[in-house]
Amino acid sequence: MHILGISCYYHESSACLLKDGIVVAASAEERFTRKKHDAGFPKEAVKFCLRQANISVEQVDYVVFYEKPFWKFQRILLSSLATYPSSSQLFAKGMINWFTEKLWVRSTISEELKIDRKKILFVPHHISHAASAFYPSGFDDAAILTMDGVGEWTTTAIGVGDGTKIEIIEEMRFPHSLGLLYSVFTAFLGFEVNDGEYKVMGMAPYGRPLYIDKVKKLVRRFPDGSFQMRMKYFSYHKSADKAYGDEFINLFGKPRPRDLHFFTKKSGYPKYFGDKPGDYEKVCKQNQFYADIAASIQAFTEETILKFAKTVKEKTGKENLCVAGGVGLNSVANGRLLREGPFKNIFIQPAAGDDGGAMGAALYAHHGLLEKKRKFVMKDAYFGKGFTRAEIVRFLKTKHIPYKQMTEGKLFAFLSKEIADGKVIGFFQGRAEWGPRALGNRSILADPRKEEMKEIVNTKIKFREPYRPFAPVVLSEKAAEYFDVEEVEHENLTNYMLGVFPVKREKRKVIPAVTHVDGSGRLQIVSRKQNARYYDLIKAFGDLTGVYVLMNTSFNLRGEPVVNSPENALNTFRKSELDYLVLENYVVRKEDLENI
Repeated sequence: MHILGISCYYHESSACLLKDGIVVAASAEERFTRKKHDAGFPKEAVKFCLRQANISVEQVDYVVFYEKPFWKFQRILLSSLATYPSSSQLFAKGMINWFTEKLWVRSTISEELKIDRKKILFVPHHISHAASAFYPSGFDDAAILTMDGVGEWTTTAIGVGDGTKIEIIEEMRFPHSLGLLYSVFTAFLGFEVNDGEYKVMGMAPYGRPLYIDKVKKLVRRFPDGSFQMRMKYFSYHKSADKAYGDEFINLFGKPRPRDLHFFTKKSGYPKYFGDKPGDYEKVCKQNQFYADIAASIQAFTEETILKFAKTVKEKTGKENLCVAGGVGLNSVANGRLLREGPFKNIFIQPAAGDDGGAMGAALYAHHGLLEKKRKFVMKDAYFGKGFTRAEIVRFLKTKHIPYKQMTEGKLFAFLSKEIADGKVIGFFQGRAEWGPRALGNRSILADPRKEEMKEIVNTKIKFREPYRPFAPVVLSEKAAEYFDVEEVEHENLTNYMLGVFPVKREKRKVIPAVTHVDGSGRLQIVSRKQNARYYDLIKAFGDLTGVYVLMNTSFNLRGEPVVNSPENALNTFRKSELDYLVLENYVVRKEDLENI
């Protein structure tokens, strides 16, 4: 049986294909269209899934959409009417979108895929989130916590998974939302909503939560962790382009200008910003205020999630917790949840946002609706597009790109020496990762021992803000030497770079490029069983240097999706100052491209 899950029309469109309950393929549409956060119908992702399974659309038994469009339309309609005339522009814009596209999802799927309408199913948004985490977790039973901006009406849901059944037992509803609250501060701090939330998280350690009492004024809180937004401060429920109103500005001051370079005394002033401004001290003070704001909303978020977790534990009595929804990508909160929360085991869907809804919808149809037994357990996230070595060679020859082929042993010995000598590598292998994190198949790799490597990679390759942390990746048997992970069952987070953990104090000067300002790292731990070539490269570097850690960041430039194909990788290689491009066992040097 083949079931195709689809998520689209809001952000992070994606498709996922199951064969007899096993994930065959899954990818975000942006990887193919090269449009960041592509929200359109996932034509290319669907094509990829069908090709990967070697089937035609006629062989698909069901297509499952990740939410109920009419429920969402009802929420937008009623919310707009309740706040009219303030919401008149939002209403007009919304109705245009809905009546031209979003309301006719069944027809769109049928027409785009040329599939019988009777094969098309719909699953509620937060059920899709819940299913995306519970069914692949490997837990026979578990508590479930989903948190995002908003689905149809639901913003936070507590549930229980048992065998093939999922039951939602409590929920918070729009406009009261932890995800939307965090997004309001994302906008206030000058970042793009649904894109810049992780920038707020990265900025937070440069500040102190001095304004958490002001954040708490925005909501009416209850002992179980739930809250109600005090809507006089907000406008996202009635405005198409503003998330907060004058009352919010009166409380927190002027929003951060989008073009303001971020630097504080703690962060230092990066060279790639140019000469220091004449009003350096003033701007430092201004930025410190915004860093303190970021620290305050981050602290509130962590505190709220921990309270939710305590409530979930009390209501369900379960030892295991499954988490999904966009808030589940807050890796700092996840680390605290594992270390300080009441659950022994936590599984978080690597594609926790709306992209993961495609997988969840398909899995819920298979298990929850059709009541088929569970067989799939998620051990890695390599469900995307891959390329054979023959395809890579053909591409390189077609483009007349000089390359050198190496055996595995010689390749990793060569790369480890070059990385140790300060070179930065674009590493492309296997199938692309599912979700937003690069986990060794579409990664940029560098030496974590050199403090200056942060600025080198930011300046020459990523072209991004200096406060953004880089991730450490470490061998599974060496992890406890570098990071405080001994006391927790961390694998379901560290397999996917979904948790931030303290770097051991004595190792912070050993791996400064991947140690964030607060002494932590967003950690990936890799075993040879999980990713043999990635593991062997880290081991070769460790055998050479004595440090079994590499610096890892996603293989893309600022504002672009992670590379998906050899052509994407070559384009990024050309535009950046990466020293080497590695496509499987084929190495391309930057200097060899100068005359091509």
